[in-house]
Amino acid sequence: MVNRQQSIVNSLFPKAVNDLDIRTTYCGMLTMNRRLFATLRALLSSIESSLLLLPLIFRNMKKALFLFVLLFITIAGVVAQNQYDILTERPNEKTFKGILSREALNAETSFKWMETGRQGYTPNAEALSSLGKYKDSIQLLVFMGTWCEDSHIIIPKLFMLLDVAGFPMTRVTLIGTDRDKKTLSHLCEALNVNNVPSILVMKEGKEAGRVIEYGKTGLWDKELGETIDDAFKR
Repeated sequence: MVNRQQSIVNSLFPKAVNDLDIRTTYCGMLTMNRRLFATLRALLSSIESSLLLLPLIFRNMKKALFLFVLLFITIAGVVAQNQYDILTERPNEKTFKGILSREALNAETSFKWMETGRQGYTPNAEALSSLGKYKDSIQLLVFMGTWCEDSHIIIPKLFMLLDVAGFPMTRVTLIGTDRDKKTLSHLCEALNVNNVPSILVMKEGKEAGRVIEYGKTGLWDKELGETIDDAFKR
């Protein structure tokens, strides 16, 4: 290799030119370029190997997300305590951000909607049937905003629906978000929750479906019952 480089140098620079200056410098440049090329080739090979691993990585990320959600629900159910911050995002308004409880919402005297939101509501029969039938097989992950008018209307009715159906509150995890739809542990981003309220039906740690705000037809409770039934038809 050294002889080949030396011959290239000799052809480019006649012996009349002083060796220890130009020819030695050029020979060093050739050696450096070969090392650079080898480094780039190794880097490209590494990138190629990484690309081949991407499908496996994404599959493992999906499994990791399911495990994270299952762990989160389990811990929230065991702890069963309020783990939230109280923010003031707008004047005369309280934002509860984090793991909430029905008791915490009832205890806040400014949340008059917890009582008025129940008035005139008759629980949907299909939803009652589904919740009662599968109450030991599913969990509900409920995202809401104490600042959100839709949550003021739906969440009190959801509590009433669960009471009538005999669905245990220990199988309900209530999450409060801020106005940017963010909460603890980046859970909204992980589960792609962009609107509140959102009721996620969880079966064996995996999402089986969700009802977003009033649902697709405006009958959120009926859609909740259908979502639960569909989870057990697959």
